Amino acid sequence: MKTYFFTKILTPLCTALVLAFCLLSCTRCSEPPKEPVSNSYKKKLISYREGRVLFDEYTRTNHEVLMKSRNGEPDSRWYWFSLEDMEGYIKYVKENARKQKLKNPGIRIYMGKYPLNHPKNRMAKPEYAGYQTIFLVPTAQKRERTNAMARSASTEENTDVPSIESMNMTNLAPPPKTLSGTMP
Repeated sequence: MKTYFFTKILTPLCTALVLAFCLLSCTRCSEPPKEPVSNSYKKKLISYREGRVLFDEYTRTNHEVLMKSRNGEPDSRWYWFSLEDMEGYIKYVKENARKQKLKNPGIRIYMGKYPLNHPKNRMAKPEYAGYQTIFLVPTAQKRERTNAMARSASTEENTDVPSIESMNMTNLAPPPKTLSGTMP
């Protein structure tokens, strides 16, 4: 009778327990749900043609002034980051902003210029020392001031966050030898 009880009742029960354990362990192994991505960027997209208008205007005005100040030598015209680098940096900024309880994190893009004696290991292309570059700086919503006499900070405006590192080491465009009205 004991054998009959074991095979008829306990075997299916043990099988069900093992199966439940396997299913639960598999669901714990799956990736956590991803954060939903906002589509607010869609309102800010421009066409390639609109980008060319901006590029050509920069060429006609600002770049011409830069060339004059560089004795006719052109400066860098575009900068490139891989999507992997950008995604990683965005994740890094988000994680650090979350740890520091910062609101409305963002990234500001600054113009810069490598000094001629800039350390070569701190540039993506050391041969372009002396050329302009861009670098990315994390930002967050300004904290409200406690002093009643101080001007109130705009809640829309973000400020730089020096406690989170900036990103540079972009690949610069080889500067063109002539002014070009077209993007590469």
